[in-house]
Amino acid sequence: MHATLPLLESTDFPAIRRTKLDSLQVNLGYKCNQQCLHCHVNASPNRKEIMDSATIDAVIAYMKQSTVEKLDMTGGAPELNPYFKKLVREAHKLGIHIIDRCNLTILEEPGFEDMAQFLAEHRVEVVASLPCYLEENVNKQRGDGVFASSIRGLKKLNSLGYGKPETGLKLNLVYNPVGPTLPPAQEVLEKDYKKKLGEQYGIVFNELYTLANMPIKRFGSTLISKGQFADYMSLLRSAHNVENLRSVMCRTMISVDWQGFVYDCDFNQMLELSLGATEKPRVHIKDLLKINLEGSAISIKDHCYGCTAGQGSSCGGALN
Repeated sequence: MHATLPLLESTDFPAIRRTKLDSLQVNLGYKCNQQCLHCHVNASPNRKEIMDSATIDAVIAYMKQSTVEKLDMTGGAPELNPYFKKLVREAHKLGIHIIDRCNLTILEEPGFEDMAQFLAEHRVEVVASLPCYLEENVNKQRGDGVFASSIRGLKKLNSLGYGKPETGLKLNLVYNPVGPTLPPAQEVLEKDYKKKLGEQYGIVFNELYTLANMPIKRFGSTLISKGQFADYMSLLRSAHNVENLRSVMCRTMISVDWQGFVYDCDFNQMLELSLGATEKPRVHIKDLLKINLEGSAISIKDHCYGCTAGQGSSCGGALN
């Protein structure tokens, strides 16, 4: 059972509005082959929520008719969705840039042995979770054996050309702090990652993204149980950087849940905060073309400080 998280009805977080939409982030389901402590989705092997074929078709239809230039697939482990490859193939035909937020260990699961090759063939950018270059820290956050499996996954991707500038196959890694702290400077940590992973394992990659842990769902519940929630929120508030408001991901992206309902971001999706562009409780992607998103308000709450604290945090890493 998860602790009840405080979510105030009002917030003093600054109002923000959308610019032009260019990215569609789609959560293909909460089922995952891992169960990480920092997961803001509460993903696990036991989750049953999976995007069905009709909703996949609605996402494809929207991509064909909208201004979206980027498809960002997440989960859970998005590859566990039985229609994952269909979505990739259709987006590839449309010339849309595709991102797979991969936990790496899925590449070793039975039935997924060809997944890395499939991603390479369709020029999919891989954004891979590796919260540390130290085995002990990764296993503490993600489970025993995860680090070794992740290293094998990275080597498989490297063997296909991922992470090598001449191939154009992008491989970016994601760092999350183990506890209730802000990430260190992204540029400095990236150098450490490249040095350690290169020297010890011969692994190469393009960029490192540093993301702050959001005080919601599983990570938020952990903070509550340890009596650290208030202190972490104070840290996020005190580190708020107004300059980051110009670059937060919700200004150019929308998030689609496994049922096809649309939210301003993945975090708002988890909190079931309605799309700020409408007063309706929920908007489905099949109806989204009827709504003018550009210039519309974005739903905000206190958790938004997690994206603007310090150097900022987005699905593309630090904001400054």
